[in-house]
Amino acid sequence: MQKIRALADAIKLEHTIFALPFALASLLLLVEKLPSPREFFLIILAVFFARTAGMAFNRWLDYDIDKKNPRTQNWAHIKGELPLGWLKILALLSSLAFIGVSYLLGKLAFILSPIVVFLLWFYPLAKRVTYFPHFVLGIVYFLIPIAVDVALNQRISPLAVVLGLAMATWVAGFDILYALQDYEFDKTHGVKSLPVKLGIENSLRVARFLHFLTFLFLLLVGYLHPKMGVIYFAGLTAIAGFLVYEHSLIKPNDLSKINKAFFTVNGWVSVVYFLIVLTDYLTS
Repeated sequence: MQKIRALADAIKLEHTIFALPFALASLLLLVEKLPSPREFFLIILAVFFARTAGMAFNRWLDYDIDKKNPRTQNWAHIKGELPLGWLKILALLSSLAFIGVSYLLGKLAFILSPIVVFLLWFYPLAKRVTYFPHFVLGIVYFLIPIAVDVALNQRISPLAVVLGLAMATWVAGFDILYALQDYEFDKTHGVKSLPVKLGIENSLRVARFLHFLTFLFLLLVGYLHPKMGVIYFAGLTAIAGFLVYEHSLIKPNDLSKINKAFFTVNGWVSVVYFLIVLTDYLTS
């Protein structure tokens, strides 16, 4: 049980909150009627397995970097308290489970599922070959509403694309913020990231711009959707408030509140957006 708890902590199981509410919001926005309980359950499983695979790949493939990084040296798999083999098995089994669930959701979802698995595998490797790994993660999140549309409607609609762009810019922006805490280590050890390429201050500007785009894309979602009304547009002011507050926590000369911005505020952006969509959906 101790190793299982360590495994759950290693993959930050509780942070599925980042992806799942946006996936559920996509479901409400992209279908004309609620899916069956089976479809609903399968979509939740798909998000869970995809994120689990991504985090397990990340811990496995970044092992050589994380064991040198003072910030990550106390992680269970780095200290040897959790066998690295468990993460390898979890990454592979979760990937297969995701492909299996995609098969149950439909032929097109099944055909496209290996693309998602490839991106989940490539993301931790991207920091070795490009200064823009954050955008690889952005592509993964871009595919969430696309996958929901494909699974339930066998199509890729303009609304799904715009919602995907909102999610992509949102996650790429906060991944840049997260990378700031390893700025000095990454520079010294040859790990690539946007902060290493542009510096802290310019990277903060890029992250702010990306989150400004997030707000604009979410605004466009409301205009494209035939049933989103006053509640949706009023609710977006709360999203804007969270994004502004997030960036107010981080300053070029003070990165001490990155974890609060990353793990707390960003989680609320996802949850609040789902609640806004759900409220508008139920009252329209």
